[in-house]
Amino acid sequence: MRKNILSIMFGASVLLLASCGSSKEVSAPEAPKPVGEIIVNVYCSGPDYFSTDNLIRGNSIGESTDMTMSKKKARNNTLQELSSKIQTTFKAVIDNYQSSRETASGEEVNKRYEELSREVIDQTISGYKTICEKVTQTTKGTYKTYLAFEISVDNLAKPFFDKISEDEKLRIDYDYEKFKKTFEDEMKKMENK
Repeated sequence: MRKNILSIMFGASVLLLASCGSSKEVSAPEAPKPVGEIIVNVYCSGPDYFSTDNLIRGNSIGESTDMTMSKKKARNNTLQELSSKIQTTFKAVIDNYQSSRETASGEEVNKRYEELSREVIDQTISGYKTICEKVTQTTKGTYKTYLAFEISVDNLAKPFFDKISEDEKLRIDYDYEKFKKTFEDEMKKMENK
């Protein structure tokens, strides 16, 4: 009899302890998956590879039946992506800076800034760093190379500022602090892209 009482007490205490456990959060039901679609994980892509206010990043893919060729394609595509982001950023900086500085020769000065930005981009794009590289082979036997590059904003900005200082026409109209502020504001907009 005593054994039965101990068994009942043990069972009751187990039930009591189980009911006192922490409650689990109830999450909303997951939306139904679209028919015929699957989630694709793209290497060297996503939030870890977005641009920041200090780094401009680009990523892309290259595919070929030859592994070396897939790497070359990925490199060219990624450099093109990186270059495009840099050019877009510089153009926005120049446009914003010029609109805040009305000068008599505004159009000529703007054109000169754009020429300098292209020159600087061509010279400094070689300062990129590889931050991710993955090579896969598909079921068809082709190779896919995933790449992500980044370049420091400092590596771009300093040569550009130096070039402006050397250009006599631009130096007259140039306000370093205002241009730098415009540049930094544009880089903050670039973050997470």
